[in-house]
Amino acid sequence: MLSARDIEHRYGNRLALAIAELTLNAGSITALAGPNGSGKSTLLRVLGCVEYPTRGVVTLDGQVMVTSADRWRARRRITLVEQRPLLFRGSVTQNLAYALSLHRVRGAGAERRAASALARMDLTGFAGRDARSLSDGEVQRVAVARALALEPDVLLLDEPVSAADPASTAALYRAIEQERARGAAICFASHQVEDAFRWSDRLLGLTDGSISPVTPVNLFRAVIPDGTGPRTVRAGPLEIQVVTDRTGPVTIAIPPDDIVVSPAPLRSSARNAFQGRITRIGDDGRGGVVLTVDVGVNLQAHITRAALQDLALTLGSAVVVTFKTMAVRVF
Repeated sequence: MLSARDIEHRYGNRLALAIAELTLNAGSITALAGPNGSGKSTLLRVLGCVEYPTRGVVTLDGQVMVTSADRWRARRRITLVEQRPLLFRGSVTQNLAYALSLHRVRGAGAERRAASALARMDLTGFAGRDARSLSDGEVQRVAVARALALEPDVLLLDEPVSAADPASTAALYRAIEQERARGAAICFASHQVEDAFRWSDRLLGLTDGSISPVTPVNLFRAVIPDGTGPRTVRAGPLEIQVVTDRTGPVTIAIPPDDIVVSPAPLRSSARNAFQGRITRIGDDGRGGVVLTVDVGVNLQAHITRAALQDLALTLGSAVVVTFKTMAVRVF
């Protein structure tokens, strides 16, 4: 649906983007993960035809957007919600109604779409609120509702939950799933790799304006069967015991700080223990060591340099990784 090819974008002499190729397909969710300044916002603005790339082409359904008229027509089908969105003076409903009017949706139809979008973002009680009275998080939610009301073919979201509480975050991602079911192409930026992994079909990293591989650390998709108490879920070849009330498709995360690495099995109440070999030893950026252990899947664990020396661990060492059921996060 929406594609970018051979993109370079510069601010003065600084190269902000260098993207060989990127395509957002209908009915898909793409997440962009990366630190501040990595180019996520710039890429979304280029995809949204808000900024024009210094070099390269952006196409929508195969049509190259060359002229201002091309880009203007595309922007009627593409909606970008920026990280710090702006609302107009007036009520929340008036903000949505004005945006809809620019897309030639007025009257009862506009009222229905505005009310539906506000409800999806848990904002029904905000319809008459003055936009100037809203908190940063509420402004962000209203901006997303305004985008949903437009029913765009392509929805771009820049850090959409940066100011959101857990309930608002859940509402947003439910809405994203509904947009995907409607057939929209969705791309959102996040510095939270866990969220990006959980809610996307495809996770892309951005480093210095270029797409880079992202390897989520100790994150796995799984399905939890019905039942109560400790349950076993499969992550690749591993059967991991977890404690949760959730059932169905989930993401599980095992914090590297909660994994114990030892040369032999421990006498411990921990229910999860897997044998493997160390495939990488690196700096964890905090004065300690990060170990990558192949146990059928790669698990990363943090240990101290003193522990590395005391245990005489080297590349290829056979080890056991151990962690408690309560250490496994399920979301």
